[in-house]
Amino acid sequence: MKLQAKIGDETSAASIRREAGRVFAEIDGRKYEFETLEPEAGRFTLLSDAGKKVEARVFVNAEGRSVVWIDGHAIEVELIDPRRLRGSAGADADAAGAADVKTAMPGKVVRLIAAVGDTVEKGDPVIVVEAMKMQNEIRAPKNGVVASVRVSDGDTVNAGQILLSIE
Repeated sequence: MKLQAKIGDETSAASIRREAGRVFAEIDGRKYEFETLEPEAGRFTLLSDAGKKVEARVFVNAEGRSVVWIDGHAIEVELIDPRRLRGSAGADADAAGAADVKTAMPGKVVRLIAAVGDTVEKGDPVIVVEAMKMQNEIRAPKNGVVASVRVSDGDTVNAGQILLSIE
């Protein structure tokens, strides 16, 4: 998965791939490979081939940015998926018509936050999907009312699948 990672005013190109219990990452041309363990949701142990061990905690703050705690230091990271930017360019929070909320990758529905008939504002969390052992809050792309919910807690979902619609 190719992403952009923004920390402060600096943006880096990032590519992440999971395979057979290992994570392969490339950030601005630097390559990393490590084994990852997740003893509990949001807590990770990263093990390098050189024997280095790093403990990290990850959560999503109210602005939708990931916050990573490593050795007592918090790093706020905004992950940007360029594919999602293409689909939302020029979208207005009050735009007319329905907006479908989709998942970017396969995963499992952990929690429905919004229900049919709920009024939501652009950026409000509406559903939580677990993908690659990380829980991702998916947010409303516009102001409106939840018109339909097409999944239930515990459902397995595919990349690009419509989860709910907002009118």
